[in-house]
Amino acid sequence: MTPDSTLELSIIMPCLNEARTLPLCLKKARDFLEKHNVKGEIVVADNGSTDDSIKIAQGLGARLVPVARRGYGAALAGGIAAAQGRYVIMGDADDSYDFSALLPILQKLRERIDLVVGNRFKGGVAKGAMPFMNRYVGNPVLSFIGRLFFKIPLGDFHCGLRGFSRRAIVDLDLKTTGMEYASEMIVHAALHHLRIEEVPVTLSPDGRERKPHLRPWRDGWRHLRFLLLYSPRWLYLYPGLGMIGFGLFVALLLLPGPIVIADGVGLDVHTLLVASISILVGLQSITFGVLARAYAQRNGILPASLHYKKLLSEIRLEHFLVLGAGVFLVGVICVMIAVQRWTAVDFGPLTYGIVMRLLIVAATCIVAGFQLGCAAFLLGVMQISHK
Repeated sequence: MTPDSTLELSIIMPCLNEARTLPLCLKKARDFLEKHNVKGEIVVADNGSTDDSIKIAQGLGARLVPVARRGYGAALAGGIAAAQGRYVIMGDADDSYDFSALLPILQKLRERIDLVVGNRFKGGVAKGAMPFMNRYVGNPVLSFIGRLFFKIPLGDFHCGLRGFSRRAIVDLDLKTTGMEYASEMIVHAALHHLRIEEVPVTLSPDGRERKPHLRPWRDGWRHLRFLLLYSPRWLYLYPGLGMIGFGLFVALLLLPGPIVIADGVGLDVHTLLVASISILVGLQSITFGVLARAYAQRNGILPASLHYKKLLSEIRLEHFLVLGAGVFLVGVICVMIAVQRWTAVDFGPLTYGIVMRLLIVAATCIVAGFQLGCAAFLLGVMQISHK
């Protein structure tokens, strides 16, 4: 739908059986528009209500937008697509947010801020408005992860009261349909370098008589999964570097010989084997990270990064193959040395510690070289042009 250039604001309320609280939310939103002389509309994005929500929305002058696809994100996406205002402010229809207090958000939007997110921890969370685990564990942890992964200076990633430039958010082409839609909006806005700020908002106990639609464990996992999938660095690269660093450190300590920590306690080839596994898993994690980033960037899942674009454009199948062949060759040489030591004693008993060290290094290099070769061909397949 083409936006109405004369409308400044669309207030969107996703709705699923909110007959008890919807009238009050609509009244507060209407009072806000009239009090501050804002030319706007109220849109109820109904997600399949079976109570009187639809009749209430129509009877109280809201514009009803039926959204057949179920889910919080789907309802919001449908409402945003149908909105006609230049700006959009979204909020739940359960009376947990005060629709009569939207002026700070609108003022930020008028200052050309692309996305304005409420912060309930700065504005105030009323007693009983947020479950203990959500308030002190789930929301703070997920918000911290979001700030860490994407360098977004927000203290409350999951506040349901937020405003944005309609055009800017539509252009992001958001895809999720569930509660993780809130995280997707913020992450994509940051990745596309939109201007993001937050304002304090209050959260009150909702007026529902039924259980909320939010399922903390399920929806928390969906948020975390989204954050991980959109950050190959933190999902693959950094853990891989950590495992390789640990493995190399331990290997360099133990290759010359066993280390005695205390009486009866020491580290020998068994620990060296653990270090070898750590190196291999770390290498695999890093190659997954490179491949995941290449796929995400090539298919528009993540916006193009000049740094990664240059790196990926310079990496060729042959580069990986040469590196993999070199590492593989080191492993073969170590095997040959071990065999030579064995032949030197007419295939009799060997010095256990020395030979095991050689074989662990050999196995590590052979597996790593083979893995790099496989990654090289997979990257080559991904770089085949489809046009």
